[in-house]
Amino acid sequence: MNENTAPEVVDRLTGLAPMCRIGRPEEVAEPVSFLACDRVGFSTGAVYDTSGGRAAC
Repeated sequence: MNENTAPEVVDRLTGLAPMCRIGRPEEVAEPVSFLACDRVGFSTGAVYDTSGGRAAC
């Protein structure tokens, strides 16, 4: 996703996140996969923050 993003922009985004890094695609794919599976069939909704904690700052 950030392949064409300027390095200084990536550095700025990384500095904003308490985890001090950019998230990996599989870190978003895993919860999405879980929520889409039959084991969670009774759930009618969820909100997951995938900002690495940046939204909490």
